[in-house]
This record gives sequence, C-alpha cells and structure tokens, in this order.
Amino acid sequence: MEIGEAPPVADEASRFRGSGTIGAPERGLRAHTYLGDDPAACVNCHIMTPYYATWFHSSHARNATCNDCHVPHENAVKKWTFKGMDGMKHVAAFLTKSEPQVIQAHKASSEVIMNNCIRCHTQLNTEFVKTGKIDYMMSQVGEGKACWDCHRDVPHGGKNSLSGTPGAIVPLPESPVPEWLRKMVNQKDK
Repeated sequence: MEIGEAPPVADEASRFRGSGTIGAPERGLRAHTYLGDDPAACVNCHIMTPYYATWFHSSHARNATCNDCHVPHENAVKKWTFKGMDGMKHVAAFLTKSEPQVIQAHKASSEVIMNNCIRCHTQLNTEFVKTGKIDYMMSQVGEGKACWDCHRDVPHGGKNSLSGTPGAIVPLPESPVPEWLRKMVNQKDK
C-alpha cells in the first residue's frame, strides 16, 4: 500500500474497533448478514480473507457454503445454538483483536465439519470406496481416520494465514463499515 492510498476494503472494519462509537460493533459487523448462508458474511472480519479466498477457488465453492461444512445440520435448534455460540466467540476475538494468525478448528468444530463431510459424501464412502460409516469420535479413539487426515488440503488448501495469502484475489464483499461511520472515522483522522 502506498502512502496516502486507502486501506483495503477488508481492513476497514478494524479501523473502527477502537473508535469508541456507541453501537459501532453491531452496525460495523453487520450482524444481520450472519443469519443467512452467504459466504461473504464470513469475510466481515479480515482474518477470514485467506479462508474465503481458498474456498472461493476450490471445487466446494460450486456446491457448498461455509455453513454447509461448519454448522451442524441435525436439527434447527442445534444449528442455531452452535452458530450463535461459535459466532459470538469469533466476534469476541475480532473485537478484542485476539484472532490468531492461523485459525484451526477446535474439537466441537472438528466434529461438526467431519459429520458434514460424511453427510455430503455418504454415497461415495459407502458405495464407491467402501470406507464404511465412520464418525469423528471413532477417529479420535483410533477406529479410523478423520477426513482431513487424507484430504488435508480440502477445501482451504494448506495452512492459511494473513501473511500466507497476502494477495488473495477474490471479489471481496463491500465494506461492512456503514458509510456514516466511515465518514466519522475519516473526519477524526484529519
């Protein structure tokens, strides 16, 4: 970035975090976008850009959204409870600037992801390659492998981080920062 050049769209959200504006986190994070399945909502905070970019260029982008893999589908209560709790954890990390450089799924997320691999690829596993029925808990006790033990780079490629994919080329969604707030922050900067 050259001196005097505007920051990238994905970084604008971090400019308002410390601005002290009442209500800014709710408005700036566009909380309503998380109620749908649009993967662009996941890039509301810049830390997700490498993951969005690698998903966007993968075969999964044709048929699966972030929620298809990262949210439980057993029932609506489980889906919305998990999505809400996981989302609040992400928001807290974003607002406190404690997001890690490399994001890795925790145990609960790993279980959800693997169960969703199985949900989408059941026919492949049972009819074609005949791996049979396995779930995340079986893989944890040595009764099989987790999907990513063999398919390490699906769909996000290898290890991703902000520094590992600095020039990720994707059509980033418009800034999550409302125009009124951008003007207010820009006036403060002058």
